[in-house]
Amino acid sequence: METEKVIVAEAAVETPAEAPETMNDYAKELEASFRKIGEGDIISGTVIALSEEEVILDLNYYAQGIIKAADMSKAPDFLIMQEVKTGDTISATVIKTDDGQGNILLSRILANQVLAWDKLEEYRTEGRDFEVKISGITKGGATCFLEDIRGFIPASQLSLDYIEDFNPWLHKTIKARVITVDRAKEKLVLSAKVILQEEAKVDRERKISMIIPGSVLEGKVEKLTDFGAFINLGDGISGLVHISQISVQRIKTAAEVLKVGDQVKTKVLKVNDGKISLSIKALEEEAPVEKIQDFNYKSEGELTTSLGSLFANLKL
Repeated sequence: METEKVIVAEAAVETPAEAPETMNDYAKELEASFRKIGEGDIISGTVIALSEEEVILDLNYYAQGIIKAADMSKAPDFLIMQEVKTGDTISATVIKTDDGQGNILLSRILANQVLAWDKLEEYRTEGRDFEVKISGITKGGATCFLEDIRGFIPASQLSLDYIEDFNPWLHKTIKARVITVDRAKEKLVLSAKVILQEEAKVDRERKISMIIPGSVLEGKVEKLTDFGAFINLGDGISGLVHISQISVQRIKTAAEVLKVGDQVKTKVLKVNDGKISLSIKALEEEAPVEKIQDFNYKSEGELTTSLGSLFANLKL
């Protein structure tokens, strides 16, 4: 009998005692029990499941949140399976505290009408850029959606160039920046042009930095002034030939020896602060005349040695 008692005692020692439960084990449940959710409240939840018809949220509550597809977005081309993923955090307005199946019915559209304008104002202040899809064409420009708010891109802000036909822009994705936010008038205006202008400026400065004084370039006279002639070197870059650098002969006006459209060879005198100083006279004075390298650059059907030739095969 003593042996049996020893065995039982040893078995009792080997069985681990269960850890006592604490309040921390029920923290989530306690928080949910004290939380009160009412219709009209804006709450946030984590996406735990989704389908083409609805999104299911974990609200850290005893009931789950449901957002129907029709309540997710006003954008006509919005697709849940493309725009939403598990783990996303979504803010939505409570429509019903019980949809008849124990779930809380929510609307992301209603929440965005309140929350989105603060975000949009932040985007405008920060100067953030976004990829937006053109969802509609109007007489004066195009429309898109950002933070589920319908925005307008005026025709003058779509491109650097004049646009005659807007139809090819429909459903096109472009980069745009918020430039006007008016919550009271529900007015949101975006611009693609400001981004394109900045990119063009950076590209121009990069190309100009590659131009070396002493280089010989070919271009077309694009404008005559009292103080000289502007030469289009291609790739959106122009240089100035001062009247004193046009000819070895003394002239009073550039029009005496040049006309708009003339193709001329020039020598780069200097590059300073984005300005290019050129000379035609320098080439006339040099003997023998510098041989111009043929870059086989085509511009409007003619072979030239414009600045475009220099950049034709460069990856900037």
